[in-house]
Amino acid sequence: MAEGEPAQTQEDGPELIQARMLNEFVYCPRLYYLEHVAGEWEASADTVSGARVHRRVDKGRGELPPPDSVPGRFTSRSVMVASPALGVVAKTDLIEADGNEVTPVDYKRGSAPDPARVAGGVWPADRVQVAAQVLALRAEGYACSGAVVYYAASRTRVEVPVGEAEEAEVRWAVAEARGLQTEALPPSPLVDSPKCPRCSLAPICLPDETNALREPEAVLAAPLRRLIPPDDERTPIYVQTPGSVLGKNGEQLEVRAHDGSKTALRLSEISHVNVFGAVQVTTGLIQDLCKREIGVSFFSGGGWYYGALGGVATINVQTRIAQFRVASDPAASLALARSFVASKILNSRALVRRNAEQADQASLDKLKALADQAGGAQGLDELLGIEGLAARIYFGAFSQLLSPRTRETAAFDFEGRNRRPPRDPLNALLSFGYSLLLRDVRVALISAGFDPTVGFYHQPRPGRPALALDLMEEFRPLLADSAVLSAVNTEVVTEADFVRAAGAVNLTEKGRKAFTGAYERRVRQEVTHPLFGYKLDYRRVLQVQARLLARAVTGEIPSYPGFQTR
Repeated sequence: MAEGEPAQTQEDGPELIQARMLNEFVYCPRLYYLEHVAGEWEASADTVSGARVHRRVDKGRGELPPPDSVPGRFTSRSVMVASPALGVVAKTDLIEADGNEVTPVDYKRGSAPDPARVAGGVWPADRVQVAAQVLALRAEGYACSGAVVYYAASRTRVEVPVGEAEEAEVRWAVAEARGLQTEALPPSPLVDSPKCPRCSLAPICLPDETNALREPEAVLAAPLRRLIPPDDERTPIYVQTPGSVLGKNGEQLEVRAHDGSKTALRLSEISHVNVFGAVQVTTGLIQDLCKREIGVSFFSGGGWYYGALGGVATINVQTRIAQFRVASDPAASLALARSFVASKILNSRALVRRNAEQADQASLDKLKALADQAGGAQGLDELLGIEGLAARIYFGAFSQLLSPRTRETAAFDFEGRNRRPPRDPLNALLSFGYSLLLRDVRVALISAGFDPTVGFYHQPRPGRPALALDLMEEFRPLLADSAVLSAVNTEVVTEADFVRAAGAVNLTEKGRKAFTGAYERRVRQEVTHPLFGYKLDYRRVLQVQARLLARAVTGEIPSYPGFQTR
């Protein structure tokens, strides 16, 4: 059975659980739940290395002679065996035969434990996995007294006899793992465990963060372990030239321009594809991107966000069930909405305080007071009024954040927010920045198991990504607005990068390319998380906050901790 395939089922019995799943259950019940019940997965250096260790044994054809005709000596790779009575199915790496006896051999990338510290010199999770393989072979009629675990890092071959105690351990693991399949919440995270730093699911599990936030009003005395990479080594790509065609060529994404020129990019190095206006994407490429879980976002030629394509949303249905339940509860929705708006106002205040040469203290005080009011708002209508007043104060001070105007930069004078369509260059940049931010937030929410159209503050409307609009509130000043200020103040974008028609102002293709560069530099900038004390880039922050929102919605933590920069 290949990585990621569902467990096999029987027509007249319960689902058969893979022996590999039992390994993960014994190692960490939460890991088992997230991967095999919630359907969440993230590759890491260890999983890639493990795949390389298995590469040779996975090439086998999976053939095994009948039990009554086993030859004297032989080996067979990638053999699938099952025990319906026990409830397990196992894909063995290698089976060795000597006389009438067969022995499964399982390959592990790590090192064998010290026999003086770990009984039998085999890790408990590995013992359960190979014991399940032995019991499945016996169920199919083969003589099999035990198994072998080969630890590649230490080049150690450990024999594992399987008797009544090991069989009881497998039966217990099967029963416990099957019981977790009906639970709405995963088991609690391990506490300060040495297993977590090497776990590929640490960015999804957030064990230390979840444990720390389980206490109401938790205040962390010291930074947490950063168990997640600070950034994603892959990068999004933007294709904006009209007439371009995106296709697949082997393991590469190929961009064919209208003039016949070609540009190739490795698919393994792409995190997201963004296409603007009259750009085509071939069906073959779309299918491959969906398989790799690389999203494709579509924008108008002017930068308006239309939507996105992605793989089938199969992960963590319990998160969406909880999301719909909370969205139908006015009190629960209001609690989340308060956090979004209060954090947005405080982050707007921080941007003004940091960047205005002579910030008006009265405006800063008013924004602080409005953030406090947002935290105690009694209804969504009141919250909308508070947000609107804060926005007027914030955008009233926005011109103070711009560098002194010159004849060349006078086009960026700012007299207030306007949109649909934007009527001046600065508002055109803000609108485009919000489109890019909406894209990033939507991707983060989908990866956390949410339906981005069902929100708690923004109300559902046809075609409206309400939840994405909710979560992006606190990041508007920190990402989109900051990128606009950087692009304008450093003259990355100039007046020549805009076109005006029928009272509307839009970016040119050159201007969009320049601004997307400024936006990407901002989201890839590292920041210290205000709650957890470790550094990661803003795009990773979006992913962390989306998962913390999922923890709050499902009830794993008591409330959502908004991201508020210091």
